[in-house]
Amino acid sequence: MSHLPRNLPGRPRGIYTNRTLNLRSIKAIGYDMDYTLVHYHVEAWEGHAYEHTRQKLLERGWPVEQLEFDPKAAMRGLIVDKKLGNLLKVNRFGYIKRAAHGTGLMDYRTMRRTYQRTIVELDNPRFYFLNTLFSISEACIYSQVVELFDEGLIPDVETYTDLYEAVRNALDSAHIEGVMKAEIMANPEDYVDLDPDMPLALLDQKEAGKRLVVITNSEWSYTKFMLSYAFDQFLPGDMTWQDLFEITVVSSRKPSFFNGNNPMLEVDVATGMLKEFVGDLKSGGIYFGGSAARIEKYLGCSGDQILYVGDHLFTDVNVTKSVLRWRTALIMRELEEELVALDAARSNQEKIARMMERKELLEDDYSQLRLSLQRLEAGYGPQPSSDVATLKSEMAEVRDELVALDDRIAPLVIEDGHLFNPRWSYLLRTGKDKSHLTRQMERYADIYTSRVSNFLYYTPFMYFRAPKGSIPHDN
Repeated sequence: MSHLPRNLPGRPRGIYTNRTLNLRSIKAIGYDMDYTLVHYHVEAWEGHAYEHTRQKLLERGWPVEQLEFDPKAAMRGLIVDKKLGNLLKVNRFGYIKRAAHGTGLMDYRTMRRTYQRTIVELDNPRFYFLNTLFSISEACIYSQVVELFDEGLIPDVETYTDLYEAVRNALDSAHIEGVMKAEIMANPEDYVDLDPDMPLALLDQKEAGKRLVVITNSEWSYTKFMLSYAFDQFLPGDMTWQDLFEITVVSSRKPSFFNGNNPMLEVDVATGMLKEFVGDLKSGGIYFGGSAARIEKYLGCSGDQILYVGDHLFTDVNVTKSVLRWRTALIMRELEEELVALDAARSNQEKIARMMERKELLEDDYSQLRLSLQRLEAGYGPQPSSDVATLKSEMAEVRDELVALDDRIAPLVIEDGHLFNPRWSYLLRTGKDKSHLTRQMERYADIYTSRVSNFLYYTPFMYFRAPKGSIPHDN
């Protein structure tokens, strides 16, 4: 992490660094829109998506009338096991640390028996990684219909994989039809979490010489409405969001936008109609589809001269880093809630740490006693001064203390992370280890933060320096 600026209101609003990034060398910054430039009230937005999906499943004859949206049922970074119908929380090495079948967590023995030979690899089509906040409604309703499927109540579906695809198709159709977005545009105050500081952060970047670009999968009518609502009321004078961004690309079809060569059309701003154009892109233009190569050509820069900012770990961050070598920033609003929960749990974690230190000492004492007993009974090596009965008695005392210590540690460990999510615990951790989400974030995001407006506290000239990487023998 780079140093915390003096005017930063707290850790939750910080920008954190995986790889050193000098903003002074960045010539252009591209932005995603949904959950990046425009943030939504997650429960309202995802609850709305959930209801549309549920309605689609009702139309298929599924008995989902009584189902209700549970925003804590899932979170970004979980993995769907489509083969077995489970949600998984996985550590950075691909080992499964928590699992749920339906709406209930598996007990440890069941999870171990089910997955003791399984390493999660994201290139395996069996697994689907929940990359973004848009995934919460999908994962919630899937876990609920798994239970209905187990009861034999879902018609025309034979496997958990088929069940998952049906849920995905229902959600996709709700988005494609545009009904949901029309309702949101009719009542944006119910769904959009306005950030009055964000337009100033982008205005600072623009005036510092950064060329700003929007690249979104949303269509023009929705993009125009949402950016107008989120920006225009907070910009000076009669300035609008279109004065901030040099180029706007809608319906970009990411990730193929970054690694393909899709045709590009121009949007007629007055009518919203698409038209062909010949020649180069023009400043202030609104375009449909296309490719990153055309944006690079227009900007006259490429690779590490461009920073792309988005919330989708694969579409926005992985592909831009892997294919284009653009610099990358991941927006993760949940980071604020996680850091607040971590700070609130600090006392609890210190207690756990102290007791774990004591446990390690006791485990070493027990192991030494056991080895002494082994040598005494087998008659080899240095012989202990105590007899067999004494060693066994001492081992029993240490074992009893270990059991008592475990009884004290267990509820504290279970409680840790409940403030963030009572079922899945922290977003970026699995126990003491990093979560699989953290591993992906470290690999593909140069920097990460909770919201775009956090750039205000660092200036457009910031040199983000990565911390020294740690390895086990550093401690």
